[in-house]
Amino acid sequence: MSAAPAPNALAPIQAESVPALAMQHVKAAYERIEVIHGIDVEIASGTVTALLGPNGAGKSTTLTVAGGRLRPTSGTVLINGVDVAGSSYDALARAGLCSIPEGRAVFPNLTVLENIRMWTFRGRIRRSEVEERAFSSFPVLASRRKQLAGTLSGGEQQMLAMSRALSTDPAILLLDEISMGLAPIVVAGLYEHVAQIAESGTSILIVEQFANTVLAVASHVLVMAQGRIVHSGPPTDVREALAEIYLRSRSS
Repeated sequence: MSAAPAPNALAPIQAESVPALAMQHVKAAYERIEVIHGIDVEIASGTVTALLGPNGAGKSTTLTVAGGRLRPTSGTVLINGVDVAGSSYDALARAGLCSIPEGRAVFPNLTVLENIRMWTFRGRIRRSEVEERAFSSFPVLASRRKQLAGTLSGGEQQMLAMSRALSTDPAILLLDEISMGLAPIVVAGLYEHVAQIAESGTSILIVEQFANTVLAVASHVLVMAQGRIVHSGPPTDVREALAEIYLRSRSS
């Protein structure tokens, strides 16, 4: 793997001629157990890509690598054509990468308002602007602004986590299982916001267990099984292949 650039060398994503995010021949492991076996992923600027597959396929690990939380054992991760291996979380954020991991990732002992103010760490957006965007997108959070985040419902916590992306205008947004444990009506509302974020020009990579939920907003689909990308194509072409892969995983 080529040497990592200095953290300050990362620039905000602007170019449209190269993928917003590219993973080239990436392998990843936890200790000695390899879980991703040489995958290639490209996320074009301004598109929504769904990463689907059965449990244990390597989907969340792929997002962990893309978000800089796990370094690949081999291969390259590029943001706007720049190798970002070894870059700090702050440098990745300033380059326009926002990651919302599984589990909602809010600060439970801080209030809703304090959580939202934490999203200003990139330093380029006013606190008042962040608050306005979050509360206008999720009005229920405005009525809960003084409430501890850990006491919110699951759906409200996910809204709070999503407010990070709405507040910071990321160039690349990584979403991992935002529907987990939530009622269908709540999930439908969250995915309406995903569609709105995509319409603003953000490139989105979504890991989702429930395919039908995400296919309505995806422009491209990757199907993963046993640590490999086994299918790539538009949503209209993926349903049959996806059903076969899920069925095979349950019978194995």
